[in-house]
Amino acid sequence: MSNPLVFSVQGLNCASCSARAETALKSVAGVSDARVNFATGQAEVDPEAPLRAIDLHAALENIGKPAPLETIRLRVNGMSCASCVARVEQALLDAPGVVSAKVNLATGQAEIEGLGIKAQNLVGAVQSAGKTAEPLLRGASQDHDPSHAHEDTSNEMRRAFLMAAILTLPVFALEMGGHAFPALHHFIARTIGMQTSWAIQFMLTALVILGPGRTLWRAGLSALWRWQPDMNALVVLGSGAAFLYSSLALFFPETLPIAARAVYFEAAAVIITLILAGRWMEARAKGRTGAAISRLLALRPSSALVLRDGEFIEIEASALAVGDEIRIKPGERIAVDGIVHSGESWVDESMLTGEPLPVLKAQGAEVTAGTINGEGSFTFVAQAVGADTTLSQIIEMVQRAQGARLPVQDLVNKITAWFVPTVLLIAAFTIIAWLVLGPAPALTHALVAGVAVLIIACPCAMGLATPTSIMVGTGRAAELGVLFAKGAALQELQAVKTVAFDKTGTLTLGQPALTSVHLFGDIDESAALALAASVELNSEHPIARALIKAAQEKNLPLLQISNFTSHSGGGVSALIDDEKTLLGNARFLRSQGVTIEGPEIAGTEVLLARGDTLVARFEVSDPLKENAKDCIAQLIKTGISPVMITGDSPAAGKRVADELGISNVIAGVRPDGKADAIASLQSSGPVAFVGDGINDAPALAQADVGIAIGTGTDVAIETADIVLLSGDLSGVRNAFEISAATLSNIRQNLFWAFAYNAFLIPVAAGALFPFFGFMLSPALAAGAMALSSVFVLSNALRLRSAGAQRNKT
Repeated sequence: MSNPLVFSVQGLNCASCSARAETALKSVAGVSDARVNFATGQAEVDPEAPLRAIDLHAALENIGKPAPLETIRLRVNGMSCASCVARVEQALLDAPGVVSAKVNLATGQAEIEGLGIKAQNLVGAVQSAGKTAEPLLRGASQDHDPSHAHEDTSNEMRRAFLMAAILTLPVFALEMGGHAFPALHHFIARTIGMQTSWAIQFMLTALVILGPGRTLWRAGLSALWRWQPDMNALVVLGSGAAFLYSSLALFFPETLPIAARAVYFEAAAVIITLILAGRWMEARAKGRTGAAISRLLALRPSSALVLRDGEFIEIEASALAVGDEIRIKPGERIAVDGIVHSGESWVDESMLTGEPLPVLKAQGAEVTAGTINGEGSFTFVAQAVGADTTLSQIIEMVQRAQGARLPVQDLVNKITAWFVPTVLLIAAFTIIAWLVLGPAPALTHALVAGVAVLIIACPCAMGLATPTSIMVGTGRAAELGVLFAKGAALQELQAVKTVAFDKTGTLTLGQPALTSVHLFGDIDESAALALAASVELNSEHPIARALIKAAQEKNLPLLQISNFTSHSGGGVSALIDDEKTLLGNARFLRSQGVTIEGPEIAGTEVLLARGDTLVARFEVSDPLKENAKDCIAQLIKTGISPVMITGDSPAAGKRVADELGISNVIAGVRPDGKADAIASLQSSGPVAFVGDGINDAPALAQADVGIAIGTGTDVAIETADIVLLSGDLSGVRNAFEISAATLSNIRQNLFWAFAYNAFLIPVAAGALFPFFGFMLSPALAAGAMALSSVFVLSNALRLRSAGAQRNKT
């Protein structure tokens, strides 16, 4: 019997809950026994093969006692094509407790979710598929710069390619040079002789296989031994067939017909050399796809000055702990998140928020890891370190988005799982067809065609088509301050034709401000504003703060007041210079005997009276964000319908909507009713919701795509599909543009990958020979195969210029 599967179960409130959970688990096919412990909140399941962990998960969900899925990430080594990905995924899915497994060829990582899963079991599963793996602890993947890993691989492949090229060049010159230049052929025959020439080619080609080509051969032979053929297996079969046939012609010529006594050492050597060249270029291109992560990692300083025993000493940033007091000198980058303890300075936060102007940080202000201090100096107390900092969370989100698998990838994986076996069958059929139907020398033609088919087939391009586009697209989005917290939102966003916006704090600044002043009589604006601010000085109401802030900006002196009285729902009154001063709405002032005259204004009005005479009317409103109109106009231009959701009255909401160009307004909505408003819109199709990520969590979760706008609060990160790091609404447009560009890029890559194989495999098999007498050389096939992967990667890299720049005005 297999080891029991042990995992947590939630919602166990009593012994009967445990009994219900046990009954549900025992009803799952493949379970021999199950025990649920109410005290520990854990379940133990004795499995009988086959047992699907997803069925256990569903059984507990159905009775309202969910089992939280655990997540383990692995770094997988040795994957070279989509077939490798499919086999590693299947091996992981067969491991005990695994519910889902996603393997990414571009990042070389696997993410596994399951019940009671263990890292060592998963590593063993990967090894059963012929690859090696190592677990990534939370935050550990952030210490691994993908561009450095690809750079190491690139350097290794470069060395292997150069060595192979040096050894292959004489082989190519001796064989192909003789065909191209008859005089050289005769010179070789007169001097060293053809047998010696072939012997030299044999030795050099053997060195290519045993030296720079040994990694390809080792991986390919391992795959064949396990009956799990992959790209490396195709290379081994192709180059091996050419090498063995040539060796037979050299050492045992009598076993072959006279017309078939030829060598193809140059094909075997060139195939390996070009494959290594392709791997080198591929590794270089992959390094550039991880550039966004590299730039984010570069924001983290390696050391910091921390207070120890009464003095500041320099230690590694990774050794900092919560509660440490850290000193920041001018020009330094902040190592962790914290709260300013003493001193003050202006800090550049543009790399995280996109806001170009430095922000003043004084005592009590929050500082964020990765931001750059200006000319001042201050100390702060660490509040979040390591993987808990905002920067680390951003890096984690980008990495998860880059490792995401869109629904289209599932279809690709199903196809590529059968691709290599199909190619092997086509190659076998090609050889048989040439032997039976081909002209003399039939054996030679059969060998050339069979090897060309094995080499021309390229599952690499198929495997790279989707993940590389996702890596570059989400990386580019991160550079623009758009974080795809859930990578699948890249594809889901393309189905959205309605975008609902929260008003306050999203379309507007969320901070009421004085926008205009209407005067009555001979009082001037400064005097009126000074009177209003003096009366409101002790009030915390947002409108009051707006009047006080306007007076402070004009450096107006505040006046002495007495007999201050607050009138609930109406306004306030006080004596200033022994004269009654009133401030409030029209209803309140009329109740105090003041005659209200003058034009009606659009925003919230605050009236000021001295005695029973109206002297000023202030308009206080929540100003629109600078680029709100442009954002709405761009969405409408692309055929997307904007909707505004607000708690304001219908009239007030319509005024703001008209200014923005929004025709659909849902007004009078309480914060807890936003999710219902989204649900009503969803009856007409998928909806995206843009909110500030603080009180909009239910609506963000309800929407098909939730977009949290702000500074990446915990609520936003947990509930949104997309997080905009700043309040810049251009991020909404960038999210749509990058989504469209990425999906278009994926379609281009997939078309190329499949069209390449659909067209060139028949050509390699000799389909053009009856019409044009043309057969594809195995060496040319190797070159075309290598270029196909490079083409897909190069096309994905075009996404680095997708989207508009952040708004810096």
